[in-house]
Amino acid sequence: MSPELPIAPAAAESAPATLPRNVRLLGLSSLLNDIAGEMIFPLIPAFLIHVLGASTAALGAVEGVADTTAALVKLWSGALSDKAGKRKVFVIAGYALAALSRPLIGLATRPWQVLLVRSSDRFGKGIRSAPRDALVADSTHPAARGRAFGFTRSMDHLGAAIGPALAFAFLSVWPDQLRTLFLLTAIPGLLVVLLVVWGLREQPIASRAAADFRLTLAPFDRDFRILLLALVVFTLGNSSDVFLLVRAGELGVSERMLPLLWGAFHIVKSAGSLLAGRAVDRFGPRPLIFAGWTIYALIYLAFSQATTMAEGWGFFLIYGLFYALTEPAERTLVANLVGAERKGLAFGWFNFAIGIAALPSNLLFGWLYEEYGGTVAFASSAALALAAVCILAAVGRRTPRPEGATTVA
Repeated sequence: MSPELPIAPAAAESAPATLPRNVRLLGLSSLLNDIAGEMIFPLIPAFLIHVLGASTAALGAVEGVADTTAALVKLWSGALSDKAGKRKVFVIAGYALAALSRPLIGLATRPWQVLLVRSSDRFGKGIRSAPRDALVADSTHPAARGRAFGFTRSMDHLGAAIGPALAFAFLSVWPDQLRTLFLLTAIPGLLVVLLVVWGLREQPIASRAAADFRLTLAPFDRDFRILLLALVVFTLGNSSDVFLLVRAGELGVSERMLPLLWGAFHIVKSAGSLLAGRAVDRFGPRPLIFAGWTIYALIYLAFSQATTMAEGWGFFLIYGLFYALTEPAERTLVANLVGAERKGLAFGWFNFAIGIAALPSNLLFGWLYEEYGGTVAFASSAALALAAVCILAAVGRRTPRPEGATTVA
């Protein structure tokens, strides 16, 4: 079996030096959207538990249902974007729904209301995610996919760092205005919608006439299906990061400092994604996924044994390397394994596999946490991550399929 190389040398020489317009614009959209989302995300656990009186199990249900809702929609929207031959309308609709629903958390008086709002927000994410990832792949030379996905993920995480910093500053001046902070997320959300409406360019989809609307795995080979299985197993152990915020609180990180911890965590993810994206193009995606999933297992084991606030900060920041290594690599591997006309469906299955396991993952982790404590819950997640690494090893090494598609400058 030949070494895993992302592209042939001749193709590498023809890769553009700059990222396409669509990739840059989608990166900026991710930046603004995550400023809005992450202004409030690290505060939702405390809001649910301390203000609305919810339990950690209820917290797991809220996040699990929200993520599963997104997963179901991602599969549908990805396949439908292939058939329609258009991605932009799905991106616009997804960002618009999130922008409208997210601020409504500020009006919630019961946990079930937060569940509805979070599900609506995630529904919007489901509409846009697979078509957006497919549009990034459609618009980018195969030799630069790792760099393109690394850039978009980096901008996403940069926004997730800026958002908590703004929340920290706001609550430092107006400590009793948490609900007002939720309402203010409407501002960056609206800017995102305006940006994609006026700036995003539709990218022609190669051979789209052959793509009919079927939610099936039939067009994909054994390697892609094994990848999906590995993702499901890994996600069963990859509960929502809100539980890490809960754990950090138990280790002594104050509620007021949680946005700063969350912001620093995303700075690590942002910087790491830029570097990891380039590494994907050079070494291929599989080695980085192996490394990232292994780091995840080790960090979760470390969290199960942590006893001090310093350990909580340190492990949380190192945990950011897992995201940096895996997010560009996973998306590049998906694009490399499938044909040009099926990228929307492929990214739909990719997101579906992750999202469909989110509900049992969060319910299981929340139950283990309440019944047996953090040690058992975190150790169980680490074991599932290592099992996923073993499954991923069965995915073959290959170069991207030739496509011959044009790109948007």
